[in-house]
Amino acid sequence: MTATDARSPEAYAREFQATIDADQRIEPRDWMPEAYRKTLIRQIAQHAHSEIIGMQPEGTWITRAPSLRRKAILLAKVQDEAGHGMYLYAAAETLGVDREELTELLVSARQKYSSIFNYPALSYADVGVIGWLVDGAAICNQVPLCRCSYGPYARAMVRICKEESFHQRQGFELLLAMCHGTAAQREMVQESVNRWWWPSLMMFGPADGDSPNTQQSMEWGIKRHTNDELRQRFVDMSVPQAEALGITLPDPDLRWNAERGAHDFGEPDWSEFQAVITGAGPANAQRLAHRRRAHENGAWVREAARAYADKRAKAVSA
Repeated sequence: MTATDARSPEAYAREFQATIDADQRIEPRDWMPEAYRKTLIRQIAQHAHSEIIGMQPEGTWITRAPSLRRKAILLAKVQDEAGHGMYLYAAAETLGVDREELTELLVSARQKYSSIFNYPALSYADVGVIGWLVDGAAICNQVPLCRCSYGPYARAMVRICKEESFHQRQGFELLLAMCHGTAAQREMVQESVNRWWWPSLMMFGPADGDSPNTQQSMEWGIKRHTNDELRQRFVDMSVPQAEALGITLPDPDLRWNAERGAHDFGEPDWSEFQAVITGAGPANAQRLAHRRRAHENGAWVREAARAYADKRAKAVSA
């Protein structure tokens, strides 16, 4: 079924729902409810913005990496994040939105990105902890998106998740090397984990009862699990990894619950989460100012590309 079929709105809606119920993919030319399209644009754009803004915390350590090998690893990772942003902007464009429009919404602070990137990377250990915890949380959140009901988003996520998994392993490998190093290096890792643990838990969004979009997104097959389910999965995954590193996760309530077959853990500071997503985080202003400046500095490249494309189009039509 395509949006050009001569059918009633009710027929379109029935076929859309039948596709969702059959756990099949909605494609760009298929009819979809406007609310479904807007939800996807919001989610994919926020995801794309997060990949682009997410280059900044680790990018500041490229010139200060302790070896050529570490520098090459970090350069490759930051480049991957840029590519993820491009895949996702391309997926959003299949929904009829313009990439330049999305960028303008980001730099004008009218669209959000992941709260985690509003925290500064204060030490080189943060590079490893971001890879281990932040990318680990992203993997928990994003692997189910490979089965998202919207085809272009799901297909983009397959490659992104493979690369994010590699980033997570790189981060863990860096931390393992530091934890087997000097006492000062181990202390640096522990201090970094203490700062990033709770913001990483907040990456999954508010608790299920306070999440306004989760239920509808799950009914549409955009999301497959609730925020709290994903958060639990992340905690259960992280605890044995922390034990392997020989570090302590900064949660006095963290303990194994044999009855549930999962770990109990403390409640994140949701007032901090609200402050960060509304612009009052440690690095909100810095992140947006940097992205805005980069966008403005690249204006001449976009203008030159448009002029070249116009010239080519005129030559072809002549």
